[in-house]
Amino acid sequence: MPTPQARSQQLIQPNAEHRYQVNPADLPLSCPMPGMYLWNSHPRVFLPIEAAGGTIKCPYCSATYHLVR
Repeated sequence: MPTPQARSQQLIQPNAEHRYQVNPADLPLSCPMPGMYLWNSHPRVFLPIEAAGGTIKCPYCSATYHLVR
């Protein structure tokens, strides 16, 4: 089992970028994504990226997600 320090090194900062590429394995899409730190971010919101045509913007942080198939 990884140590807390090792797990924290695997996480990425939420809202650190303004554009993220996601793939079908990341669905259902939420912002912040599961691999992001949660303590310094907004509440998790699920984003209907497939219904939005493959690109969607988070209403909280304005991060743009693009679905790559």
